[in-house]
Amino acid sequence: MLDAVTIPSDQLFAILTAISFAAGLNVYATVATLGLLAHYEMFPLPPGLHLLSSWPVIAGCGALFAVELFADKIPIFDLLWNALHTFVRVPVAALLAYRATGQLSPGAQLLATLLGGIIALIAHSGKTAVRAAVTASPEPISNVALSFAEDSLAVLLTWFATTHPYAAAITSLAFVAVAAMLMRWVIRALGSLLRRAKQELGLIFG
Repeated sequence: MLDAVTIPSDQLFAILTAISFAAGLNVYATVATLGLLAHYEMFPLPPGLHLLSSWPVIAGCGALFAVELFADKIPIFDLLWNALHTFVRVPVAALLAYRATGQLSPGAQLLATLLGGIIALIAHSGKTAVRAAVTASPEPISNVALSFAEDSLAVLLTWFATTHPYAAAITSLAFVAVAAMLMRWVIRALGSLLRRAKQELGLIFG
């Protein structure tokens, strides 16, 4: 994030909003992008996040991003991968928000941490819900295309947050609303499918 000492807290919160959403989609791409931007002095991180600009962190996240690049495009396995990453994407997003706001009051820091985790959870849940619906499709192209779109969005949104914080925040909040609606739609669709399957089984087995 921008130098937390020279920018107002509302701008910092705007940046965190976008980055938290990006982390909910692909945390490794988000952290690696932040690290590279900071390492090449395109974006100054606050003291609490200086570690992200080190090559070990960048290389580690880059390697994990490469693994996810393939794992996230395998039907069925991608659902397991995303389920397990509930315990990675959300906590890391919350930790990034916590470390980035170390100079703010304890109340503001706690608020940033909670918002970071909640936004990441919504993004992650929306992604997983859509994947569950797409995985049912017999052709693999839609799953691969969706995965590439998510990865690209995570990188672009992270970069956008560092150059246009408020616009990135508004964009992210719009995505949050869409993700929430998609989650409701997919849950209803899956519920209807399960009820139909139950009825059909009842007819078959009497």
